[in-house]
Amino acid sequence: MICNFGAIVVVPFPFVELPVAKRRPALVLSSNSFNAENSQTVLAMITSAAHSAWPSDLAISDAASTGLLHDSTIRWKLFTLPNHLVMRRIGMLGDKDLQAVGAAARRHFAA
Repeated sequence: MICNFGAIVVVPFPFVELPVAKRRPALVLSSNSFNAENSQTVLAMITSAAHSAWPSDLAISDAASTGLLHDSTIRWKLFTLPNHLVMRRIGMLGDKDLQAVGAAARRHFAA
């Protein structure tokens, strides 16, 4: 499945420390054209685990359009999966959160 930047999707999230993957929500960070050209999608972890916060976590402020069941945070734990492993799209980040993700990405990854 190919999704646009800002889509909230369900994927088998890879765990480095475990030999298994669990179905979890993730944020699509790559563009539709990148995903189509490379047959891969770049994703960020979405978590509701507040007890293990990272300094760079970004709280999702507008949950209405996301399809998420709990208050959640975007964690800059990035990974790439083949498009066929994207199980389904459940929602989309709102405009305010999309702007916050863009600003955080520039802050964290700009040269």
